[in-house]
Amino acid sequence: MALPIRPGMTVPLPGPLHSHQAKLAELADMGYTDIWSAESDGADAFTPLAMAAAWEPRLRLGTAIVPAYTRSPALMAQSVASMADAAPGRFAIGIGSSSNVIVERWNGIPFEEPYKKVRDVVRFLKDALEGEKIKKSYDTFEINGFRLGVRPEQQPKILVAALREGMLRLAGRESDGVIINWLSASDVPMVNKVVQDAGGGDEKEVVCRIFCCPSENAETVRAAAKFAIAAYLNVPVYAAFHEWLGRGEQLQGMWDAWKAGDRKAALAEIPDSVVDDLVVHGSPAQCRAKIQSYFDNGVTTSSLAILPLDPELNHWQAVKDLAPTAT
Repeated sequence: MALPIRPGMTVPLPGPLHSHQAKLAELADMGYTDIWSAESDGADAFTPLAMAAAWEPRLRLGTAIVPAYTRSPALMAQSVASMADAAPGRFAIGIGSSSNVIVERWNGIPFEEPYKKVRDVVRFLKDALEGEKIKKSYDTFEINGFRLGVRPEQQPKILVAALREGMLRLAGRESDGVIINWLSASDVPMVNKVVQDAGGGDEKEVVCRIFCCPSENAETVRAAAKFAIAAYLNVPVYAAFHEWLGRGEQLQGMWDAWKAGDRKAALAEIPDSVVDDLVVHGSPAQCRAKIQSYFDNGVTTSSLAILPLDPELNHWQAVKDLAPTAT
């Protein structure tokens, strides 16, 4: 049975969290089915979703993603169970390794054995949500006597953020789906095949964060987007991902200049074609067609992330222009 197509939006929206109630209702009115939070240097992943759980019951809530490292296992289980309890049947937890920058540089936690860490947190969450007392050694941590005191009415979906084959197979084999980002619509079939093949016949949800800027000022958008691309695709895990996808030749000039410390040259080395592959831009109609191509190629759930790459862009108008009900 095919999974439903779910158009979603990244949160939090601009402005203070306490001001978002009416906007979340508008999202649902416009046909968005999901909201997905992230966690790096802004709001934590759970607070915006907890507020939305109370404010707007039509929206499904998900994290894309919570780093596996930055909460202890027991605290992670408590946070997940609390959200599942607050929004029964409407919450999905996305777990990922994040990056060495966020985990090690910003949080002071060694970024070691990311594959095993994510796998162990997923396995521990499944064990904890069963409600039994856990006395068990996982490869990257040991739990001695923890029992989760919150018993959600419905078990939340667990999804794994993945880039290359090992983590993609983990997502297919041990979770309900995968969370992907910084890839083109044409990259999706390659990624999706690894996940679905590992799933053993059970169709897995494919959540994709899609970066969008509905603006026809292509020169301005491309110039600004190159800063974002350089910031991400020089992180080792993303560099390896794009080499695996086949963009090594296109990005080698950027990587070489970046390693040499010449940031200006690195930006100049990013081809416009790479920007056009990874960032949805153009007229609203062109953007909606490009977003649809992600769904056509295997994405089941989108999390649109609107990037302010054009100073003239109005964020909320962009939300409306990209909405499922827009024409």
